[in-house]
Amino acid sequence: MKSTDSKKETASKPEVKKGATKAKSDAASGLTELFEDGLKDIYWAEKALTKAIPLMTKNATSEELIDALNNHLIETEEHVTRLEKVFALIGKKASAKKCDAMAGLIEEGKGIIEETEIGVVRDAGIIAAAQKIEHYEIATYGTLRQFAETLGLPEAATILEQTLDEEKGADKKLTEVAVNAVNLEAAEAD
Repeated sequence: MKSTDSKKETASKPEVKKGATKAKSDAASGLTELFEDGLKDIYWAEKALTKAIPLMTKNATSEELIDALNNHLIETEEHVTRLEKVFALIGKKASAKKCDAMAGLIEEGKGIIEETEIGVVRDAGIIAAAQKIEHYEIATYGTLRQFAETLGLPEAATILEQTLDEEKGADKKLTEVAVNAVNLEAAEAD
């Protein structure tokens, strides 16, 4: 009976494979590729936003919203520069890969502008579109920062954290503009 029990114990123990070390290195390589693809994606997104934000600003009427958008445009231009630094840190040339998600969010924002009359309702729509963009960026920068930490790239993680904090700040500012002025005025216009 004991020999059967010991066979069961042995059979239930997981086998250690000789290639386990290789599998771990393949996983890290895969994460590196995922990190690099994410950088290319958000690099395209940030560059596209340097063109989209002025369109939003041009169509906004609220001074607070215009100021928030103009301030974030300056930050967005810095985000592009920071991403170029991250590419340099990992020994890669900065290159962009079309971000379908951001392209869709920008198109949605354009649609809101086209479908609303100039004024507070359009401003509310612009804020909604801008916050969707911010939330996408917050998710992306949070993920990329974590990838950088996991891959042992502390300097890249710090740079990405700085941008993440600015994206969160832009989202908070847009909420303040919406809650303290634009949404109330838009509701009164109904």
